[in-house]
Amino acid sequence: MKKIHLLLVKAFIKPFIVTFFIVMFILLMLFLFKYVDDLIGKGFEWYVILELMFYASAANVSMALPLAILLSSIMTFGSLGENYELVAIKSAGVSLQRAMRPLFVVIIMLAVASFLFSDYMLPKANLKYGSLLWDVRNKKLSFLIMEGVFNNSIPGYSIRVDKKGEDGVSLEGIMIYDHTGTNGIAKIIMAKEGKMYKTSDDQYLVLKLNNGVRYEETNGKASSFNPRQELYRMRFRQTEQKFDFSSFKMSRTDESSFRSNTAMLNLKGLTRKEDSLRKSLDSVDRYAKLNIGSYYKQSNYTKGYSKLKVPVKQVKNSVLELIPKKNRSISVQTAIDQASSIQQTMAGKIPEHEEQVRNLIRVQVEYQRKFTLAVSCLLLFFIGAPLGAIIRKGGLGLPVVMAIVFFLIYHIISTVSEKSANQGNISPVMGIWMAIIVLSPLGAFLTYKATVDSALFDITYYKSVLTNLFKKKSKTINGNK
Repeated sequence: MKKIHLLLVKAFIKPFIVTFFIVMFILLMLFLFKYVDDLIGKGFEWYVILELMFYASAANVSMALPLAILLSSIMTFGSLGENYELVAIKSAGVSLQRAMRPLFVVIIMLAVASFLFSDYMLPKANLKYGSLLWDVRNKKLSFLIMEGVFNNSIPGYSIRVDKKGEDGVSLEGIMIYDHTGTNGIAKIIMAKEGKMYKTSDDQYLVLKLNNGVRYEETNGKASSFNPRQELYRMRFRQTEQKFDFSSFKMSRTDESSFRSNTAMLNLKGLTRKEDSLRKSLDSVDRYAKLNIGSYYKQSNYTKGYSKLKVPVKQVKNSVLELIPKKNRSISVQTAIDQASSIQQTMAGKIPEHEEQVRNLIRVQVEYQRKFTLAVSCLLLFFIGAPLGAIIRKGGLGLPVVMAIVFFLIYHIISTVSEKSANQGNISPVMGIWMAIIVLSPLGAFLTYKATVDSALFDITYYKSVLTNLFKKKSKTINGNK
């Protein structure tokens, strides 16, 4: 038994390592394609980009590890089935479940390691990755505008400068094409010199231009016989051109710093943040309740007030019948003013309440995500191992196709359910565990089919079934005739 266990472990470890690094390489290439404009041509040292890729690879473990386990388990048991080694193991009286025990122990160790990684290492890696990516996108602003080249990085504008100063701020020979107009005709701004800087809130890039001219072409007064356009030329001694800098910023949550981001916290940090968010949400709701409830309280300023038992008056049509006619207009106006005040108060509190709820949902989703990585490793192993024993094909052909199909099903279900949870359509627990709940019966079904040696994916089996079915139908038809 020890030799069989050692054989299975060796057969699993090699394809697991290979597939894991292949998937990591593919995901890193996708990362480079996504941020190539922010990394290339900005003068960064090679080790800065390498460090950023190293931290980015940590975030890809949650996708690479389950896929590698699924693919390697299919390849391992498919190769054993193709070489009739599983038949030899079963003929020796060893069941499939017993043969899977050593690999099950290995998968449990990987699952525990993935949980510890997601709780301790991944938050630190996300913190370094987020801060470094933010610095990369905002460092050396002068590289956004190159000398002698039209730069189209800012949406709606084409900017060209003849020369930049050594300080990276001074510019000479500036030409700007403004395509943001509604008439489809670009405005042209030319200046001899200028300077560029960012606003204090890092929201806008400002070009301070000196000694220039602005050309603007508009549709003038025209008729069907004499169509014409008007060209305006305006000289300026000094002006400022402001550009929206949001397209160069990393998408961030509303937290005040990187360290308070939900993706950069462990279980303890997420628990503390959830408690603080619940307290903040309770205070917002309590304040809104007290503020709005004050409009519904009846104040009595009459001295000597005492409670009297008076029968309740029945109102047939409207409450206004109880008010004297001369005071009805004042009462209606007062009621309208109070309703407007309540509406304005609610309009200010509802966005704050919704933002707190969204933050709370994100924290709950991230808390559950710490556990789903480990459980998904176990689930995909119990899908891949029996699937490989059923298809009995090794190598990188059919196993890769089957692994990609099942992983896409898992990834699509988890992505859609998580998005629904973030939008508040379903509970965060259900949203993050939906894929595991849906695919767990599939894993149990495949394990059962592999145990009883089912020909689930055997094409010849289905051909024989269809052939026998058509033969029975033909015999029935001939018998009726």
